[in-house]
Amino acid sequence: MTLDPLPETDLTRHRRLRDQGSLDRADLNAVLDAGFVCHLGVVIEGRPLVVPTVYGRDGRRLYVHGSVASRSLSGGTPVCVTVTHVDGLVLARSVFEHGVNYRSAMIHGEARKVTDPEEKLAGLRRLTEHATPGQWSYARSPNRRELAATTLLVLSLEEASVKIRTGPPDDGDGPDAERGLWAGTLPLTSVWGAPVGDPALADETPVPEHIARREGTRYA
Repeated sequence: MTLDPLPETDLTRHRRLRDQGSLDRADLNAVLDAGFVCHLGVVIEGRPLVVPTVYGRDGRRLYVHGSVASRSLSGGTPVCVTVTHVDGLVLARSVFEHGVNYRSAMIHGEARKVTDPEEKLAGLRRLTEHATPGQWSYARSPNRRELAATTLLVLSLEEASVKIRTGPPDDGDGPDAERGLWAGTLPLTSVWGAPVGDPALADETPVPEHIARREGTRYA
């Protein structure tokens, strides 16, 4: 299925390195689906505040989680959410040409605070399943007190920008290529390790299959 492209707005227009920019909604979904940690930027009392938190994508909506003590998650104000995955260092012959291979997304909009209990429960399920598929049905669901102590924001994915850089350094055909220096990329890959059980577990408690099968698989 072909997805409609992301609209280009004054906030999402790529002004630098336009060749790395993308208006493909599939690229946005891929960047978001590859991770679960974002940085939420908001202005509080005239000062910028950027908070790391977890998120979950549900179609064209993004749920962002936090506690009621977090001032940044009050809702009703413009926010900017960023997600970045680093895929490696780009080491050129000249320091000026050094760079990073990466995938990033930036989402702009006004976040709405989720207050309806059913929507909040559904949003928390999406957030949990986004990070660890299968965990929602395995663990205990939140009770009323825990729901009341949790803030959940929902943000439209309609105003977003994506940038992706891949490949070798850009100075292979320049004068520095004659220096005889090594140049290339240093890839960075993160994988999930072996599950480490809580010391309080009974010895016979097995690791759930949905967790065990992630060992050795790539993150992001």
